[in-house]
Amino acid sequence: MELRILGGAREVGRSAILVNDSLLLDYGVLTDNPPRYPVGDVDLDAVVASHGHLDHVGAIPSLLSGSARPPIHWTPPTRELALTLARDTLKLHGGTMQCPFTENDVRRVTQVSEPHGYRETFEAAGHEVTFFDAGHIPGSAHVLVDDGETRLFYTADFHTGDQRLVSGTTARPDADVVLCESTYSDVDHEDRSVVEERFVESVETTLWEGGTVVVPAFAIGRTQEMLLLCEAHDVPCYVDGMGTEVTEMLRRHPEFVRDADALRRAKSHARVVTGRDGQRKRIADQQTAIVTTSGMLSGGPAMTYIPEIRANPTNKITMTGYQVEGTPGRDLLETGSAEIDGRVMPVSARVEQYDFSAHADRDGILSLLEDYRDAEILVNHGDRCVAFAEELREGGFDASAPELGDAVTA
Repeated sequence: MELRILGGAREVGRSAILVNDSLLLDYGVLTDNPPRYPVGDVDLDAVVASHGHLDHVGAIPSLLSGSARPPIHWTPPTRELALTLARDTLKLHGGTMQCPFTENDVRRVTQVSEPHGYRETFEAAGHEVTFFDAGHIPGSAHVLVDDGETRLFYTADFHTGDQRLVSGTTARPDADVVLCESTYSDVDHEDRSVVEERFVESVETTLWEGGTVVVPAFAIGRTQEMLLLCEAHDVPCYVDGMGTEVTEMLRRHPEFVRDADALRRAKSHARVVTGRDGQRKRIADQQTAIVTTSGMLSGGPAMTYIPEIRANPTNKITMTGYQVEGTPGRDLLETGSAEIDGRVMPVSARVEQYDFSAHADRDGILSLLEDYRDAEILVNHGDRCVAFAEELREGGFDASAPELGDAVTA
């Protein structure tokens, strides 16, 4: 089996792996300014997408901009999430260098889409492919690719621990080669129940003191996790931004969430923000939690709420996800100020960060790899792939960390 690493090598973002010059696994974007896309030209027969996050599916519509019409294989939620993200990219950046595709390309995606459930083997570009639940977000998949000689297990993003929205992965299919993500290879996540307890106590204290809590959250996965948590503890909350649309979509795919009834209750519990007639400014004065995009404060309704609540030290901003270097969210955590509408604004409201990660930590990654001691391990999707591969070798694994553009014979 020949693998070409077109993205996601020694970096987090723009995941893309070409198998045997015919089957493409993921085709994402590295959100930077300007955005970065997978390297090299591809002439392919089929695409398989692991899950609906920008760094894995954000550039897929661009594959249909020429005469090629390769089928795109994914789970039903991944299909819908990819289309939602593509339309949002068009809305924000259509017609600029920031967007590598057109509305026509997005329409073509729907024409070549081929959805599959977990553990249903299908044929793609002459390979046998099977999805396994990866426990990351609804619809996320490990991808097993069999070319008749070699079995490749592409973990994509995964979590071994349970979240409120999805259960952790337990899949361990036989494989000769494992291409494994390593995002948190040097991190030990705090116990999720402890993080939840601390978050709820902090929010309730602020509301009791008369303050407002802004909860920046990624639209896909994290928003729903926060809504489930608020409903379970009867914390009054609003939901704003793309997360509202994603939550409604996930309710149409109950088999891909851990507890469909709980998600229904969570959606009913949260009040939906429409954004009309100065609604956001009024909400910012209420004793409530506001779950809103964007998760890193790089746009979205969050940037309306922060200026409204920033001056009052009773108010609070609770960051619920990893903050990439250079984003306003990271700046806020490190400096107590954030750039909003081109102006750097000091923030007197209290700022806290919580680890609600949907990725496996070091122990989780090692627990998965323990079942593949006889396989070749290729480490990707991380900031310290080389160091982690070396640690694996010291532990007796056959492990390496391919570079961007590398061709690997497995």
